[in-house]
Amino acid sequence: MQKVTPFLWFNNNAEEAMDFYNSIFKNSSVLNKQLLPEGAPGTKERLLMGVFKIEGQEFMVLNGGPLFTFNEAISLFVSCDTQEEIDEYWERLTEGGSESQCGWLKDKFGLSWQIIPKTLGELMGDSDPVKAERVMNAMLRMKKIDMAELQRAYDGE
Repeated sequence: MQKVTPFLWFNNNAEEAMDFYNSIFKNSSVLNKQLLPEGAPGTKERLLMGVFKIEGQEFMVLNGGPLFTFNEAISLFVSCDTQEEIDEYWERLTEGGSESQCGWLKDKFGLSWQIIPKTLGELMGDSDPVKAERVMNAMLRMKKIDMAELQRAYDGE
């Protein structure tokens, strides 16, 4: 296990979440499932805790019940190379979830994600403040990030 691992508390649907995330990300796997013993009191779910990996990053999950929920203070940042990659992650992760602004979304479990092209930081970090501001203003009008629109804003079109 890595030294620092995100630990995600789910409302008795942690196994469903692990399966969902593993269906979306090609380089992912479930590493461990710790099951409750038969007849354990409480939830109908058998999974107590689990560990899964996405793109080399391990995550732990807990079926903790409804006491705590996710909010936007924590999000998972997905760095994308192409518009096709952005579109695929956006479509899959918003299934049953909701879109937000500037590349942010919530999945059906309430977990926040940022689906962001690598080029966004480069364009917004340009030494020309006018170009950077145009890119920033274009991004602020978007839900899902459109790389071509960002480039047009950068180019002043």
